[in-house]
Amino acid sequence: MGFALWIDSETAWCAGTHEYRPMGVAVIASTSLFSARDFDQRRLAPGARGGTHFRGLFASLVDVNMFMERQPERSQGSARQLAVVRVRERTAARRGHT
Repeated sequence: MGFALWIDSETAWCAGTHEYRPMGVAVIASTSLFSARDFDQRRLAPGARGGTHFRGLFASLVDVNMFMERQPERSQGSARQLAVVRVRERTAARRGHT
């Protein structure tokens, strides 16, 4: 598993692989969090690694979301979004998905 993350002022992009298979790319609001359902294999990543909006490589989607939670520009209204994503992650974990 591996995930690359890009964040600009309004959007966050994440390109991911799961067990060496490409998951595709997800794009969400920069104040939200990613879920596995957000990824689409037809979508392309926004730019090359090392670009001005590139934030790093992460080992799991949970690590990406933890990084997103720590961003200072996150709004206070994202607590509900966080709760929804955590419920989705717990449900997927019970079903054996990531």
